[in-house]
Amino acid sequence: MRITPTSARRSTAAAATIALLLLAVRAASADEIKVMTSGGFTAAYLELAPEFERATGHHVVTESTSIGAGPTGIVARLDRGEAIDVVIVAEQDLERLMQAGRIRSGTRVDLARSAIGMAVRRGAPKPDISSVDALRRTLLEARSIAYSASVSGTYLSTELFQQLGIADRVLPKSRRIENERVATVVARGDAEIGFQQISELLPVPGIDLVGPLPPAVQRVTVFAAGIGAAAAQPALARQFIDFLASPAAVAAIRRSALEPITVASPQARRGPHLVRHVRLTSRSRFGLPAARRSSRTSRASSPRRRPPGAQELRARAAARGRSAQ
Repeated sequence: MRITPTSARRSTAAAATIALLLLAVRAASADEIKVMTSGGFTAAYLELAPEFERATGHHVVTESTSIGAGPTGIVARLDRGEAIDVVIVAEQDLERLMQAGRIRSGTRVDLARSAIGMAVRRGAPKPDISSVDALRRTLLEARSIAYSASVSGTYLSTELFQQLGIADRVLPKSRRIENERVATVVARGDAEIGFQQISELLPVPGIDLVGPLPPAVQRVTVFAAGIGAAAAQPALARQFIDFLASPAAVAAIRRSALEPITVASPQARRGPHLVRHVRLTSRSRFGLPAARRSSRTSRASSPRRRPPGAQELRARAAARGRSAQ
């Protein structure tokens, strides 16, 4: 068949028209989900959300990247009935929200474990916190201490300081940080040392990670996701949560200094739009409860192991920095 310049131009124009129509159809069929996440899972979430968008054509709208406090916090916004599709917070907070009717019952999926760490301003001496006695000395000698307004800070201020027998001497020089990262406060020099989830400390410039709390007093937090009671897109929310709990998300979660929990079933192929099922797994260095889809699922148990050390966490952070270059 002879192709003339005119017919070639017509074919090109037709192909362009078809491509535009296909894009229009995809845009018309694309939905969006609104997501709130607490700071501990933010780094992993910000890396994974674009992957989900590329694979599915749907849009992920980030409504919050911190649990927050007061009228702008996640809890207050859910109390006002905001139509949030996915909520990612510490397991204790998610359970309370579920009991209050803010999260749909039976939608919980555990995603990752997180350890508490200590940071100092970049270049400052790194105090010893390798043992409980060393941590106690460091707390007593510090001029000022910052801790978060979330579960890690609650543990420090209401349990750990008391357990160490130094609450009366440490609390007066400690400050609860509500509207920004603890690491930001430390980087400015407004606190000599700061404590928060390691996954929240590492992304902030201007600080050095000293290391995790000693194993004997470590408090590991499980971050879990659930579907909001007022979700506008519950099916798409489930698809996104399944992706976060799939093997496709494991590498990003580990890069953010978290330990992944959930893994897709062997029958599910890799990719956010194909992941449909989640199975329980007890494999984790922390030996904490495995994933669950509802409050009726029993927890798996395994022996506790040490959280990652400071050297390993710094190596992870360096690798993440090299991959971003």
